[in-house]
Amino acid sequence: LFRQFIFSIFPYPKRLRWVALKLWAYQKTGLQWLVRATGLLELLPARLRAMESMAPSIRLSDAFSSMPEVVPAVTPKRRRVAMLLGCVQRVFFSNVNRATARVLAAEGCEVVIPQGQGCCGALMFHTGLENEAIAMARQFIDAFETELSTVDTLVINAAGCGSTLKEYGYLLRNDPDYATRAKALADKCRDISEVLADLEPQATRHPLPLRIAYHDACHLQHAQQISAEPRKLLASIPELEVCEIQESELCCGSAGIYNLLEPESARELGTRKAQHIATTGANVLVSSNPGCLLQMKASLEQEGRTVQTMHLVELLDASIQNTSLDNSATN
Repeated sequence: LFRQFIFSIFPYPKRLRWVALKLWAYQKTGLQWLVRATGLLELLPARLRAMESMAPSIRLSDAFSSMPEVVPAVTPKRRRVAMLLGCVQRVFFSNVNRATARVLAAEGCEVVIPQGQGCCGALMFHTGLENEAIAMARQFIDAFETELSTVDTLVINAAGCGSTLKEYGYLLRNDPDYATRAKALADKCRDISEVLADLEPQATRHPLPLRIAYHDACHLQHAQQISAEPRKLLASIPELEVCEIQESELCCGSAGIYNLLEPESARELGTRKAQHIATTGANVLVSSNPGCLLQMKASLEQEGRTVQTMHLVELLDASIQNTSLDNSATN
């Protein structure tokens, strides 16, 4: 039943917004404080406790926001790219999507955002529900097909989604109607770090005198073999000190929905990762996947650590826009 609940909510942004509204009320009325302070939370099943601990702070203006169909390039146009909005990303991390569009535009990319895009099927694909993933993939391909031939790249800012989209050619290899179309889409998929690392910077990077720790998301480092590109982008920010985390190859415990289905073992992994982060002395943790950010924020809080969590592109955006992190952070 719990798995069915997850798969009936998470891949659907409209349903996630309904959840966001309930979460907002839970947080803003003081009910969350009461449940935690009185110990009522401990009476809930482990899976529900895990879900509650990882719930992000809700701002309704973000949860119900939208993106324009086209974001024009700010500097001389070099590329035309399409952009993935994601499911969890567009509802709970819409600021990451806005930062992604701003950074791409600042680097000379015209950004096209198909409004009919839905879930890419990543949650289903990662948990072995191949038929459901294929159905989602077909709908996703249909939503992007009109724009696909007009763009250079499909830009992705969620590592879990990216690892799935790049496998579309394999996933739909036996579908006579979609096999060729799926491969064409997969061939244009790139993580935001790949796209930006491949472009000579046009936008000025302003100093960010911070000590940050960078976490490699498994779906980026292992599934897509991307690790040098994010570090290249971080190195472009003046006065930024980047700390490597011990056992960087180790999962943080998020792993799609693993932290919700197997909360105890996921918590062990999260605690181990949080302790390694603490040894760096960093006051900001940066990663490229929403699930990792939620998992590590919860793990750090459970360890009593005050560490700000941010998506890589938010940090770049803050440097380019010359704004404070208070206006850019995911949490």
